[in-house]
Amino acid sequence: MLHDPSHYEPPPIAEEIKLSPRDVDVLRRLAAELTEIAALPVHREKARLWRRLNDLESERPMVWINEICWHEMDVDGELTLQTEHPWARDQERDLRRTLYQWRHLPGDMIVSDFLACPLAVHSTDFGIIEDVDVVKTDDRSDIVSRHFNIQIRDFADLEKIKMPTVTHNEVATEFRHEAMCRVYEDIMPIRKLGQTHIWYTPWDYLIRWWGIQEAMIDLVERPELVHAGVERIVDAWMVELDQFVAQNLLSLDCDNTRIGSGGYGYTAQLPGGGYDPNYVKPHNMWGCSNAQIFSEVSPAMHWEFAIKHDLRWLSRWSLTYYGCCEPLDRKMDLMRRIPNLRKISVSPWCDVGRAIEQIGGDYVISRKPSPAVLAEDRWNPDRARRDIRDFLEKARGRCHVELIMKDISTVRYQPRRLWEWAAIASEEADRFAGQQAVGQ
Repeated sequence: MLHDPSHYEPPPIAEEIKLSPRDVDVLRRLAAELTEIAALPVHREKARLWRRLNDLESERPMVWINEICWHEMDVDGELTLQTEHPWARDQERDLRRTLYQWRHLPGDMIVSDFLACPLAVHSTDFGIIEDVDVVKTDDRSDIVSRHFNIQIRDFADLEKIKMPTVTHNEVATEFRHEAMCRVYEDIMPIRKLGQTHIWYTPWDYLIRWWGIQEAMIDLVERPELVHAGVERIVDAWMVELDQFVAQNLLSLDCDNTRIGSGGYGYTAQLPGGGYDPNYVKPHNMWGCSNAQIFSEVSPAMHWEFAIKHDLRWLSRWSLTYYGCCEPLDRKMDLMRRIPNLRKISVSPWCDVGRAIEQIGGDYVISRKPSPAVLAEDRWNPDRARRDIRDFLEKARGRCHVELIMKDISTVRYQPRRLWEWAAIASEEADRFAGQQAVGQ
């Protein structure tokens, strides 16, 4: 995620990274484990299957899990950090989580055969962050309930939304890269990566500043103000993207990069024509958008106050993904007005039968099984299997499907629930292997 509307991200600091021998040893041991996994031939086959899915030639449903409640997942110290330096702890955390997911809940995950060194890019963001009251039920979790205090009330307040400035601290990037090369020498190659995907979601931001009830009322009572607010935030994102392009800070995402709120971005259609490997442009990449707060907004208003504005953004990318939690099964006419759309979110709040009927084989269905099955007092694996099987039976021979388990706020501190769900989903997907050719 490029932005977090809850706080300002400080600029990166350019300073040499000096690690203790013990920190280096911990990171090298973990990277060596990862190298063995990355070399397995299964990753080539999984990449082929993801590519077939996204090219609308799927052979079977694909399974992936993310947005995991990591604070509940540790077993036998697998996720317990042992390093001391802050940079080393960030490295260690990522390595341990990748190894953990591979061991226990892989689905169709793909492990890269390199380690990414992100460019030290900073955006000044949009000049306004949420003013929020928070209630927690678990102090260890970052899942909280929020009450947003209103900051946008009229046209003058829209000036609080500023046009961002993007900078690349090249010295900081070199320090990071040099440190990674030293630590992982002869174990895994290091690759500098720019921004690989941008989570573009204007309404997720606006309602945090505007107020949810207030914004919904203003759709009716003050539509001119709402249009002006949406245009302002879209302008800000466009200005930011222009700077990423001008400074050559984008990297391809047609690989095991998450696309939108769904799965991987493998496709034979990208990077496409006009591709310069030394200068990635938006037309070589995926884009996305959503308007989650519009779950109960009419199709006409969803188009007028969201998608019509989003087309300025979506038109810059080669392929796009739309949606997140909002049900779109009654809004497929709107989806078909997005000319480069490839994947559509089908959330737990959709009418499954209607979604399958409306989408058919024209797009990838990014199906989001409900994570509530993992949060109940008693874990019911039979119900989890039944929910997956029922959906896949309805979609058999008609749709291209990815099963994406996400938004996992709790597993009741029983991580094996998620392990079992992953195994069940993979088993059900395998049941459909050879039967998934759409149009049979």
